[in-house]
Amino acid sequence: MSPEKDRYVTFSNIDCYENAACVLDAMNDLFTLKPESKNKLWIKFMEKIPQNYRKEFTKPKIVHDTLYLACANVFNISDLFEDYDFDKGIDVLDQIELECC
Repeated sequence: MSPEKDRYVTFSNIDCYENAACVLDAMNDLFTLKPESKNKLWIKFMEKIPQNYRKEFTKPKIVHDTLYLACANVFNISDLFEDYDFDKGIDVLDQIELECC
């Protein structure tokens, strides 16, 4: 039997799950500051994210791949942050896109 694969193993010394958590933090901050930004798309997206997403990252077996969800939706998330001129979100999204996606 072959060992379990980790598709993110090549990202040495980069905490991609922390980067994903920062993107989710920024999204939640924007949704709090501008509730109108949380449309049906983002409601569905956030339903896929565990409430305890920061704690979920520390488990050896990750049930919800929040890094994948963030990277797969990088263009939509970018549009969200740009539509609301949310610089904090743009900055963390640029970082995850550069380092992890």
